[in-house]
Amino acid sequence: MKLNFTKIANDLPVTVPFVGPESQERENSFSFNARLGANESVFGPSKMVMNAIKARAEEVWQYGDPESFDLLQKLSEFYNLPRDNFIVGEGIDGLLGNLVRLFIGPGDEVISSLGAYPTFKYHVDGFGGNISLVPYNNYYEDLDALIVAVKKIRAKILYLSNPDNPMGTFHSKELIQDFIENIPDDTILCLDEAYSDFVNKDELASINVEQENVIRFRTFSKAYGLAGLRVGYGIGNKKMIKAFNKVRNHFGVNKLGQIAAEAALGDQDHLKTVLKKVDQSKRDISELFQRFGFTSLSSRTNFVPINSGGDGKFAAKLMSRLIQEKIFVRMPNVSPLNSFIRITAGNHDDLVVLDHAMNKIIKEI
Repeated sequence: MKLNFTKIANDLPVTVPFVGPESQERENSFSFNARLGANESVFGPSKMVMNAIKARAEEVWQYGDPESFDLLQKLSEFYNLPRDNFIVGEGIDGLLGNLVRLFIGPGDEVISSLGAYPTFKYHVDGFGGNISLVPYNNYYEDLDALIVAVKKIRAKILYLSNPDNPMGTFHSKELIQDFIENIPDDTILCLDEAYSDFVNKDELASINVEQENVIRFRTFSKAYGLAGLRVGYGIGNKKMIKAFNKVRNHFGVNKLGQIAAEAALGDQDHLKTVLKKVDQSKRDISELFQRFGFTSLSSRTNFVPINSGGDGKFAAKLMSRLIQEKIFVRMPNVSPLNSFIRITAGNHDDLVVLDHAMNKIIKEI
Protein backbone atom coordinates (compact mmCIF):
# COMPACT_ATOMS: atom_id res chain seq x y z
CA MET A 1 0.00 0.00 0.00
CA LYS A 2 1.33 3.44 -0.92
CA LEU A 3 0.77 6.33 1.47
CA ASN A 4 0.09 9.43 -0.59
CA PHE A 5 1.66 12.11 1.58
CA THR A 6 1.70 15.69 0.36
CA LYS A 7 4.83 16.82 -1.47
CA ILE A 8 5.72 19.03 1.49
CA ALA A 9 5.44 16.11 3.92
CA ASN A 10 7.47 13.84 1.65
CA ASP A 11 10.27 16.41 1.46
CA LEU A 12 10.48 17.03 5.21
CA PRO A 13 13.19 15.34 7.33
CA VAL A 14 12.01 12.86 9.96
CA THR A 15 13.15 15.09 12.82
CA VAL A 16 11.81 17.36 15.53
CA PRO A 17 13.49 20.56 16.77
CA PHE A 18 14.53 19.15 20.15
CA VAL A 19 15.55 15.88 21.73
CA GLY A 20 13.97 15.78 25.16
CA PRO A 21 15.76 14.75 28.34
CA GLU A 22 13.43 11.76 28.60
CA SER A 23 14.77 10.43 25.28
CA GLN A 24 18.32 10.82 26.53
CA GLU A 25 17.46 9.05 29.77
CA ARG A 26 16.02 6.10 27.84
CA GLU A 27 19.02 6.01 25.52
CA ASN A 28 21.52 6.10 28.39
CA SER A 29 19.52 3.93 30.84
CA PHE A 30 19.76 6.46 33.65
CA SER A 31 17.82 9.35 35.16
CA PHE A 32 19.25 12.87 35.24
CA ASN A 33 20.25 14.18 38.66
CA ALA A 34 19.88 17.78 37.50
CA ARG A 35 17.56 18.99 34.72
CA LEU A 36 19.20 22.22 33.57
CA GLY A 37 18.70 22.23 29.82
CA ALA A 38 15.14 23.10 28.81
CA ASN A 39 14.79 26.42 30.68
CA GLU A 40 11.92 25.12 32.74
CA SER A 41 11.43 26.61 36.19
CA VAL A 42 12.78 24.18 38.78
CA PHE A 43 11.15 26.47 41.35
CA GLY A 44 7.78 25.27 40.16
CA PRO A 45 4.31 26.78 40.27
CA SER A 46 2.94 28.62 43.28
CA LYS A 47 0.98 27.02 46.10
CA MET A 48 -2.03 28.97 44.87
CA VAL A 49 -1.71 27.26 41.48
CA MET A 50 -1.28 23.81 43.03
CA ASN A 51 -4.30 24.33 45.26
CA ALA A 52 -6.38 25.39 42.26
CA ILE A 53 -5.32 22.27 40.35
CA LYS A 54 -6.04 19.97 43.30
CA ALA A 55 -9.43 21.57 43.93
CA ARG A 56 -10.58 20.89 40.38
CA ALA A 57 -8.56 17.83 39.38
CA GLU A 58 -11.69 15.66 39.33
CA GLU A 59 -13.02 17.79 36.47
CA VAL A 60 -10.48 16.40 34.00
CA TRP A 61 -13.21 14.21 32.50
CA GLN A 62 -14.49 17.47 30.98
CA TYR A 63 -13.05 19.17 27.93
CA GLY A 64 -11.43 22.51 28.56
CA ASP A 65 -13.44 25.58 27.61
CA PRO A 66 -12.78 25.90 23.85
CA GLU A 67 -12.93 29.69 24.23
CA SER A 68 -10.65 29.85 27.30
CA PHE A 69 -13.10 32.52 28.43
CA ASP A 70 -12.02 32.84 32.07
CA LEU A 71 -8.32 32.87 31.22
CA LEU A 72 -8.85 35.49 28.52
CA GLN A 73 -10.74 37.59 31.06
CA LYS A 74 -7.84 37.32 33.51
CA LEU A 75 -5.38 38.35 30.80
CA SER A 76 -7.61 41.26 29.85
CA GLU A 77 -7.67 42.50 33.44
CA PHE A 78 -3.95 41.91 33.93
CA TYR A 79 -2.95 43.95 30.86
CA ASN A 80 -5.90 46.36 30.93
CA LEU A 81 -6.71 45.52 27.32
CA PRO A 82 -9.90 44.13 25.72
CA ARG A 83 -10.31 40.34 25.58
CA ASP A 84 -10.42 40.58 21.79
CA ASN A 85 -6.70 41.41 21.78
CA PHE A 86 -5.68 38.01 23.19
CA ILE A 87 -5.43 34.48 21.89
CA VAL A 88 -4.58 31.43 24.01
CA GLY A 89 -2.79 28.38 22.65
CA GLU A 90 -0.81 25.25 23.45
CA GLY A 91 2.29 27.14 24.46
CA ILE A 92 4.05 29.51 22.11
CA ASP A 93 4.94 26.51 19.95
CA GLY A 94 1.30 25.91 19.10
CA LEU A 95 0.69 29.58 18.42
CA LEU A 96 3.71 29.75 16.09
CA GLY A 97 2.19 26.93 14.07
CA ASN A 98 -1.10 28.81 13.82
CA LEU A 99 0.64 32.02 12.77
CA VAL A 100 2.54 30.27 9.99
CA ARG A 101 -0.61 28.49 8.86
CA LEU A 102 -2.37 31.85 8.56
CA PHE A 103 0.26 33.57 6.44
CA ILE A 104 2.61 31.08 4.79
CA GLY A 105 2.05 28.86 1.80
CA PRO A 106 4.48 27.06 -0.49
CA GLY A 107 7.21 29.43 -1.65
CA ASP A 108 6.36 32.32 0.66
CA GLU A 109 9.35 34.13 2.14
CA VAL A 110 10.14 34.29 5.87
CA ILE A 111 13.02 35.86 7.80
CA SER A 112 14.57 34.72 11.08
CA SER A 113 18.05 34.64 12.60
CA LEU A 114 20.67 31.93 12.10
CA GLY A 115 20.54 29.97 15.34
CA ALA A 116 17.24 31.38 16.61
CA TYR A 117 14.47 29.23 18.13
CA PRO A 118 14.27 26.23 15.75
CA THR A 119 10.58 25.43 16.29
CA PHE A 120 9.62 28.49 14.25
CA LYS A 121 11.63 27.19 11.28
CA TYR A 122 10.08 23.76 11.86
CA HIS A 123 6.62 25.24 11.27
CA VAL A 124 7.71 27.29 8.25
CA ASP A 125 9.21 24.20 6.65
CA GLY A 126 6.02 22.29 7.44
CA PHE A 127 3.93 24.70 5.37
CA GLY A 128 6.40 24.92 2.48
CA GLY A 129 7.74 28.41 3.18
CA ASN A 130 11.23 29.60 2.27
CA ILE A 131 13.10 30.80 5.35
CA SER A 132 16.19 33.01 5.11
CA LEU A 133 18.42 33.17 8.18
CA VAL A 134 20.37 36.29 9.15
CA PRO A 135 23.56 35.83 11.24
CA TYR A 136 23.75 37.16 14.78
CA ASN A 137 25.89 40.20 15.51
CA ASN A 138 28.01 39.71 18.63
CA TYR A 139 25.45 37.26 20.08
CA TYR A 140 22.53 39.62 19.45
CA GLU A 141 19.94 39.19 16.74
CA ASP A 142 20.97 41.81 14.16
CA LEU A 143 18.04 44.23 13.96
CA ASP A 144 19.43 46.33 11.11
CA ALA A 145 20.34 43.29 9.01
CA LEU A 146 16.92 41.74 9.63
CA ILE A 147 15.17 44.86 8.31
CA VAL A 148 17.41 44.90 5.22
CA ALA A 149 16.66 41.23 4.56
CA VAL A 150 12.90 41.68 5.00
CA LYS A 151 12.78 44.55 2.53
CA LYS A 152 15.01 42.77 0.04
CA ILE A 153 12.88 39.65 -0.33
CA ARG A 154 9.50 41.08 0.81
CA ALA A 155 9.14 38.53 3.58
CA LYS A 156 5.64 37.81 4.86
CA ILE A 157 6.79 37.05 8.44
CA LEU A 158 9.78 38.28 10.42
CA TYR A 159 10.58 36.36 13.61
CA LEU A 160 12.43 37.95 16.53
CA SER A 161 12.82 36.78 20.12
CA ASN A 162 13.50 39.36 22.84
CA PRO A 163 14.94 38.46 25.30
CA ASP A 164 16.80 36.23 22.92
CA ASN A 165 16.61 32.47 22.73
CA PRO A 166 19.22 30.88 22.67
CA MET A 167 21.70 33.57 23.82
CA GLY A 168 19.80 35.44 26.53
CA THR A 169 20.71 38.87 25.14
CA PHE A 170 18.20 41.72 25.20
CA HIS A 171 17.39 44.68 22.97
CA SER A 172 16.17 47.85 24.70
CA LYS A 173 12.61 49.07 24.26
CA GLU A 174 13.90 52.02 22.23
CA LEU A 175 15.64 49.71 19.75
CA ILE A 176 12.60 47.43 19.50
CA GLN A 177 10.22 50.35 18.95
CA ASP A 178 12.43 51.73 16.20
CA PHE A 179 12.65 48.23 14.72
CA ILE A 180 8.85 47.92 14.65
CA GLU A 181 8.48 51.28 12.96
CA ASN A 182 10.83 50.21 10.16
CA ILE A 183 9.03 46.98 9.31
CA PRO A 184 7.01 47.15 6.06
CA ASP A 185 3.25 47.19 6.55
CA ASP A 186 2.85 43.94 4.60
CA THR A 187 5.30 42.02 6.84
CA ILE A 188 4.09 40.40 10.05
CA LEU A 189 6.43 40.81 13.02
CA CYS A 190 6.31 37.77 15.28
CA LEU A 191 7.81 39.04 18.54
CA ASP A 192 8.54 36.05 20.76
CA GLU A 193 8.65 37.31 24.36
CA ALA A 194 8.71 33.95 26.12
CA TYR A 195 11.28 35.30 28.59
CA SER A 196 9.73 38.75 29.07
CA ASP A 197 8.78 37.99 32.69
CA PHE A 198 12.49 38.08 33.55
CA VAL A 199 12.72 41.72 32.42
CA ASN A 200 11.26 44.72 34.24
CA LYS A 201 8.01 45.77 32.60
CA ASP A 202 9.26 49.30 32.02
CA GLU A 203 12.16 47.89 29.97
CA LEU A 204 9.84 46.28 27.41
CA ALA A 205 8.53 48.09 24.35
CA SER A 206 4.96 49.25 24.95
CA ILE A 207 2.12 47.14 23.58
CA ASN A 208 0.23 48.86 20.77
CA VAL A 209 -2.69 46.70 19.69
CA GLU A 210 -3.56 49.17 16.94
CA GLN A 211 -0.59 47.87 14.94
CA GLU A 212 -2.12 45.25 12.68
CA ASN A 213 1.16 43.60 11.65
CA VAL A 214 2.62 42.86 15.10
CA ILE A 215 1.84 39.80 17.23
CA ARG A 216 3.56 39.24 20.58
CA PHE A 217 3.75 35.80 22.16
CA ARG A 218 4.22 35.12 25.87
CA THR A 219 3.97 32.01 28.01
CA PHE A 220 3.28 30.45 31.39
CA SER A 221 6.05 27.88 30.81
CA LYS A 222 9.04 29.83 32.08
CA ALA A 223 8.73 32.10 35.11
CA TYR A 224 5.32 30.73 36.14
CA GLY A 225 6.55 27.12 36.16
CA LEU A 226 3.81 25.57 34.01
CA ALA A 227 5.84 24.15 31.11
CA GLY A 228 4.17 20.75 31.33
CA LEU A 229 0.68 22.20 30.97
CA ARG A 230 1.41 23.99 27.67
CA VAL A 231 -0.28 27.37 27.96
CA GLY A 232 0.85 30.39 25.96
CA TYR A 233 -0.87 33.47 24.65
CA GLY A 234 -0.64 36.09 21.95
CA ILE A 235 -1.32 39.82 22.15
CA GLY A 236 -2.26 41.63 18.97
CA ASN A 237 -4.70 43.60 16.88
CA LYS A 238 -8.31 42.39 16.89
CA LYS A 239 -8.15 41.51 13.19
CA MET A 240 -5.13 39.30 13.80
CA ILE A 241 -6.69 37.61 16.81
CA LYS A 242 -9.93 36.97 14.94
CA ALA A 243 -7.97 35.18 12.24
CA PHE A 244 -6.33 32.91 14.83
CA ASN A 245 -9.78 31.75 15.85
CA LYS A 246 -10.25 30.35 12.34
CA VAL A 247 -7.37 27.91 12.57
CA ARG A 248 -6.57 27.20 16.22
CA ASN A 249 -7.14 23.85 17.90
CA HIS A 250 -10.25 24.76 19.86
CA PHE A 251 -9.78 22.03 22.47
CA GLY A 252 -6.00 22.28 22.47
CA VAL A 253 -5.61 24.12 25.79
CA ASN A 254 -6.52 21.59 28.45
CA LYS A 255 -8.79 22.30 31.38
CA LEU A 256 -6.17 22.13 34.13
CA GLY A 257 -3.85 24.30 32.06
CA GLN A 258 -6.47 27.03 31.90
CA ILE A 259 -7.19 26.74 35.63
CA ALA A 260 -3.49 26.85 36.52
CA ALA A 261 -2.74 29.83 34.29
CA GLU A 262 -5.62 31.82 35.79
CA ALA A 263 -4.30 31.12 39.29
CA ALA A 264 -0.72 31.93 38.27
CA LEU A 265 -1.68 35.39 37.05
CA GLY A 266 -3.33 35.98 40.41
CA ASP A 267 -0.17 35.20 42.39
CA GLN A 268 2.35 37.86 41.43
CA ASP A 269 4.06 37.54 44.81
CA HIS A 270 5.19 34.05 43.83
CA LEU A 271 6.47 35.39 40.52
CA LYS A 272 8.57 38.00 42.33
CA THR A 273 10.02 35.30 44.59
CA VAL A 274 10.91 33.12 41.60
CA LEU A 275 12.61 36.01 39.81
CA LYS A 276 14.81 36.65 42.86
CA LYS A 277 15.74 32.95 43.01
CA VAL A 278 16.53 32.91 39.30
CA ASP A 279 18.76 35.96 39.58
CA GLN A 280 20.67 34.44 42.48
CA SER A 281 21.02 31.11 40.69
CA LYS A 282 22.36 32.78 37.55
CA ARG A 283 24.98 34.60 39.62
CA ASP A 284 25.95 31.34 41.30
CA ILE A 285 26.23 29.52 37.96
CA SER A 286 28.38 32.25 36.46
CA GLU A 287 30.67 32.23 39.49
CA LEU A 288 30.84 28.42 39.47
CA PHE A 289 32.04 28.29 35.87
CA GLN A 290 34.33 31.26 36.38
CA ARG A 291 36.21 29.20 38.97
CA PHE A 292 36.91 26.68 36.21
CA GLY A 293 38.12 29.33 33.77
CA PHE A 294 34.93 29.90 31.78
CA THR A 295 33.15 33.18 31.06
CA SER A 296 29.44 33.81 30.54
CA LEU A 297 27.15 36.24 28.78
CA SER A 298 24.87 38.57 30.69
CA SER A 299 21.46 36.96 30.32
CA ARG A 300 17.98 38.47 30.69
CA THR A 301 16.35 35.04 30.82
CA ASN A 302 16.37 32.11 33.27
CA PHE A 303 19.50 30.53 31.79
CA VAL A 304 23.20 31.35 31.60
CA PRO A 305 25.14 31.04 28.31
CA ILE A 306 28.58 29.68 29.22
CA ASN A 307 31.39 30.36 26.76
CA SER A 308 33.34 27.12 26.41
CA GLY A 309 36.38 29.03 25.19
CA GLY A 310 36.64 26.71 22.21
CA ASP A 311 34.73 25.89 19.06
CA GLY A 312 31.51 23.96 18.63
CA LYS A 313 33.29 20.61 18.94
CA PHE A 314 34.76 21.55 22.30
CA ALA A 315 31.41 22.84 23.59
CA ALA A 316 29.73 19.63 22.40
CA LYS A 317 32.34 17.60 24.27
CA LEU A 318 31.69 19.61 27.44
CA MET A 319 27.94 19.16 27.05
CA SER A 320 28.37 15.43 26.40
CA ARG A 321 30.45 15.00 29.55
CA LEU A 322 27.87 16.84 31.63
CA ILE A 323 25.18 14.54 30.25
CA GLN A 324 27.35 11.53 31.13
CA GLU A 325 27.47 12.94 34.65
CA LYS A 326 23.66 12.89 34.60
CA ILE A 327 23.20 16.64 34.15
CA PHE A 328 20.87 17.66 31.33
CA VAL A 329 22.08 20.74 29.44
CA ARG A 330 21.80 22.06 25.88
CA MET A 331 23.77 24.18 23.43
CA PRO A 332 23.00 26.22 20.29
CA ASN A 333 23.46 24.30 17.06
CA VAL A 334 25.13 26.79 14.69
CA SER A 335 28.46 28.62 14.64
CA PRO A 336 29.53 30.84 16.35
CA LEU A 337 26.75 30.43 18.91
CA ASN A 338 27.67 26.78 19.35
CA SER A 339 30.80 27.68 21.28
CA PHE A 340 28.41 28.11 24.22
CA ILE A 341 26.48 25.72 26.42
CA ARG A 342 23.37 26.86 28.29
CA ILE A 343 22.68 26.20 31.95
CA THR A 344 19.16 26.79 33.29
CA ALA A 345 18.79 28.41 36.70
CA GLY A 346 18.62 25.64 39.29
CA ASN A 347 18.14 25.19 43.00
CA HIS A 348 20.90 24.63 45.56
CA ASP A 349 20.98 20.86 45.12
CA ASP A 350 21.21 21.20 41.33
CA LEU A 351 24.24 23.46 41.61
CA VAL A 352 25.94 21.16 44.10
CA VAL A 353 25.61 18.33 41.55
CA LEU A 354 26.86 20.65 38.80
CA ASP A 355 29.86 21.77 40.86
CA HIS A 356 30.81 18.17 41.65
CA ALA A 357 30.56 17.20 37.97
CA MET A 358 32.66 20.15 36.78
CA ASN A 359 35.38 19.37 39.32
CA LYS A 360 35.63 15.97 37.69
CA ILE A 361 35.26 17.08 34.07
CA ILE A 362 37.76 19.94 34.19
CA LYS A 363 40.57 17.45 34.84
CA GLU A 364 39.73 15.59 31.63
CA ILE A 365 39.12 18.22 28.96
